[in-house]
Amino acid sequence: MSAPSIFRLANRSRAAASFKLPSARRAPVVCIQKSAFSVTAPRASDPHGEESFEEFTARYENEFNAVQDVFELQRNLNNAFAYDLVPSPSVITAALRAARRVNDFPTAVRIFEGIKAKVENKGQYDEYLKELEPLREELGISLKESMYPDN
Repeated sequence: MSAPSIFRLANRSRAAASFKLPSARRAPVVCIQKSAFSVTAPRASDPHGEESFEEFTARYENEFNAVQDVFELQRNLNNAFAYDLVPSPSVITAALRAARRVNDFPTAVRIFEGIKAKVENKGQYDEYLKELEPLREELGISLKESMYPDN
C-alpha cells in the first residue's frame, strides 16, 4: 500500500469513529475525542487588574533592575508602555540603566521615543527630558531629535 492510501485510510477510520450514527428516535450526536494536548489555555483572572500606580512603578523598577539581556529589556519595555499611563521617571531611569547594562544604545534612544508617543502634550515630554537630562548625559544617550533634526 502506498503512503497516500494509508493516510486516506487512517483519516477515514478516525472520521468514522468521531460520529455516532443517528438512530430513528434520536438526533445525531457528535462525540469529541480528547487529545493529549489542550487546545485552549486556561483563563485566569488578571493579577494586576487593581494595581496602583505605586505598585506598578515598584514592579517595573524591580523588573528592569533584574534585566540580563536585550530580549528581557525589550519585553519589559513593551509591557510597561502597553498600559494607559506613562511610566514614572524612576521606571524610565531603571530602563535606561538596564539598556546600558546590556549595551543596547538603540533601545535607550527608543525609550525616549516611547515617552514622546505616550505623553499628552509637548510640555509633559519636556518635563521628562528635563528630569532625565543628568542621566542622559551620564550614559551618553542622544535624542532622535538631536541626531536627525530635519524629521
